[in-house]
Order: sequence, then C-alpha cells, then structure tokens
Amino acid sequence: MTGDVAVILGSIGRNFAAGMSGGVAYIYGKHNKKNINDELVSILDLDNDDEAKLKQILKNHIAHTNSKYVSNILKNFNKDDFIKVLPNDYAKIMKFIDEYKKSGSANPELDAFNKFMEVR
Repeated sequence: MTGDVAVILGSIGRNFAAGMSGGVAYIYGKHNKKNINDELVSILDLDNDDEAKLKQILKNHIAHTNSKYVSNILKNFNKDDFIKVLPNDYAKIMKFIDEYKKSGSANPELDAFNKFMEVR
C-alpha cells in the first residue's frame, strides 16, 4: 500500500504491512496485532480524528452495501476494537508537510520531501 486508507474488518494474514510505504490501515480486532510486520510501521490506537474518519468510512460502506456486519460494528462502535497501522517514514513526511503548510510554504510537499531526505 502506498497511499490512501484501507479498512480491514476481518482477520489479516501473516506479515501484514511488509512493504507498506504510505497511507493508513485501520484493522478491526486487536487479535490481528500478532500478524503485523512492525519493522517499518507503527501500531497505534485511534485518536478522535481517526474515529471520526473511520465512522464515516463505515457509514459510506453501509450506504453502498447495506452490510449487516458493518452496521453491527458501527452500532457497537468502540475505537479500542481497532488498531491503526502507519508507516514510520510516511508519518514523518506528513508531519513535515503539515509544518510547511502552516508556515505558508509555496510548495509544502517538495519542502517536506527535501527535509525528510536531509534528516533521514
């Protein structure tokens, strides 16, 4: 996975996230932690922004599929039932982009990339 968001609502296989270079994965079921290759990623709890984003994704899924399974997850939603998988380098560059946007950079992505390459 190189970008965007993935939501996994079932079990994952061994070595999940090996080669994950960008984006965010939300995984339902903390039992899945044992199958995550955490060499290049962090396994995190959801914050309030993650919770809001994930609930909206689940609502959209229900609207398109009428899934009873996902409806039940949303009805009984507990952010502690989910984990967030985030590539370490991706997190760094996103932080730099945010900093450059706040500082008024004309090209925050390029500035962030250059800074990332310097500190790497």
